[in-house]
Amino acid sequence: MRVDVVTIFPDYLAPLQLSLLGRAQRLGLLELHVHDLRGWTGDRHRTVDDTPAGGGAGMVMLPEPWGLALDAVHSGEGPEGPVGGAPSAGRGDEAPGAPGEAVDERPLLLVPSPSGRRLDQAMAHELALEPRLVVACGRYEGIDERVLLDAAQRYRVVPFSLGDYVLNGGEVAALALVEAVGRLLPGVVGNPASLLEESHEQGLLEHPVYTRPPRWRGLDVPEVLLSGHHGQVARWRREEGLRRTARRRPDLLADLLAADPGALGATDLAVLAEEGWTPAGRAAPPASDG
Repeated sequence: MRVDVVTIFPDYLAPLQLSLLGRAQRLGLLELHVHDLRGWTGDRHRTVDDTPAGGGAGMVMLPEPWGLALDAVHSGEGPEGPVGGAPSAGRGDEAPGAPGEAVDERPLLLVPSPSGRRLDQAMAHELALEPRLVVACGRYEGIDERVLLDAAQRYRVVPFSLGDYVLNGGEVAALALVEAVGRLLPGVVGNPASLLEESHEQGLLEHPVYTRPPRWRGLDVPEVLLSGHHGQVARWRREEGLRRTARRRPDLLADLLAADPGALGATDLAVLAEEGWTPAGRAAPPASDG
């Protein structure tokens, strides 16, 4: 996968050279190019913003440098000329459409925005199938809307959001997106099985985890985890994941059943009832004393 990020703070993306994603780049599993938007400005002050049309507080990012930047990145170039190999134009065979359905070959342009689609694990999996992503990091009050309207001629434009709060710019969102997507690429995580046991992969939060020593500061590792009985361990983890989800994110349970009504078995529902959660989203009735 190739990822291009356009920003006025290229150094903000430096952490992507660390840890697993840094290794993935060295192995050629991920190709990352970070571009300085100011390289496409034409004045000596390298201006990227101006006052908003119609008045008001703040500044708006100018369309001229953004238009030039997205044109160049679409062609695989940075401010100084060609960057890396020729980028793939579209999804190719990795994400085919339905039989007989035309596949949109435009690369994907992701724009951090409070009004965008919430980035979740399902979206991360979708993006991991793409051969190429371009991320446009806005600042101030945002990017002139005409930039996105114009870019839609060459890109599939998708605004996305980390959550219902406001950041100073899109760089934090870009970091989160590249991390979430990059770790799903084949070969990036050493043990692929570990990806299946994480929070949100099965629609639930992950169970609590423990390691050595078996007793620490008067607190013990649950005995079942030391039993060597794989079936009992698997059931304990399932139940603890259900309990944690019911306590911390009950909304995930409703979403899970909406997507797959058969996702929770009778044993699962009994565990959830102990936590006061029922499929209707109401508190479970108290247990009878009789």
